[in-house]
Amino acid sequence: MEHVTLGRTGLKISRLGFGGIPIQRVDAHQAAALLEAVRAGGINYIDTARGYTVSEELIGQAIEGHRQAFVLATKSMARDRAAMAADIETSQHNLRTDYIDLYQIHNPTPEQLEQVCGAGGALEALQEAKSAGKIGHLGVTAHSLEVFRRALALDWVETIMFPYNIVENQGEELMAQAREKGVGFICMKPLAGGAIEDAGLALRYVCANPNVSVVIPGMYSPDEVAQNIAAAEDSAPLSDAEREKLEAIRQQLGTNFCRRCNYCAPCTAGISIPNVFLFHGYLSRYGLEQWARDRYGALAVKAASCVECGQCEERCPYHLPIRDMLKKAAKDFGA
Repeated sequence: MEHVTLGRTGLKISRLGFGGIPIQRVDAHQAAALLEAVRAGGINYIDTARGYTVSEELIGQAIEGHRQAFVLATKSMARDRAAMAADIETSQHNLRTDYIDLYQIHNPTPEQLEQVCGAGGALEALQEAKSAGKIGHLGVTAHSLEVFRRALALDWVETIMFPYNIVENQGEELMAQAREKGVGFICMKPLAGGAIEDAGLALRYVCANPNVSVVIPGMYSPDEVAQNIAAAEDSAPLSDAEREKLEAIRQQLGTNFCRRCNYCAPCTAGISIPNVFLFHGYLSRYGLEQWARDRYGALAVKAASCVECGQCEERCPYHLPIRDMLKKAAKDFGA
């Protein structure tokens, strides 16, 4: 397993990390076997989040006694100081550790990122926890290019997590800038939320990009761990046949896959279109139905509110049939 330095953090991490979303589907016994396979395979980077229901707890139980073998990263959607301070304590309790290597602001909007950085914002709690030795480094996760761009300009941001895969390459220019600035790039959604079936090819594509510090596919079985390790360790250049297959995947998904670039905004009805499609992907591909329904249910405006004005489709650079996709999401979610 190749190990690299995560930007200017100085953390030595495996190029392949463990994504902690699917672990919500297993029990404590299965989680222990899963994390043992992770450790035995040379993976030392673990990503989870406060929002991933029992993920932190299962990981904390599974790695107890082996904490020193891992670099732990988690994240919170808290935006103010008090809420973030509480989440940091909860994360430490769940992960059974007094020190978290990387704590991240989880998917803020541009406005929320300003709140985080302002007086009484979550950044104050993070910096206090860092000074107290509770956390080591700070980062931001994002789904929109605007947040990526803004986060990259903040001097306290040491890592940025953003989607990157065969069909989502809109962040490549900013990824290169991140590397130049010494900001670690954490690749999420390497399989496009499960839409890309050839995991081996997808991971090899991601790992071939030197601007990617670590890629974190979700895993919930030792077999998946073994398959992902084999793909990440395969450093052979992509063949012409494999590149043709990459293009075929792009063509296949390009007609119905949201890249969350947010060019469709603002929606006339106030729908957060990329989030609707994000949660719909969790519903249909991750096997996390209740979690997806809970997150979708928290949206202020649901897919069924679409007035079919079509303005979003005119702005979409990928010419997606957004109105039909919203109808499908509304039907599947039942709202």
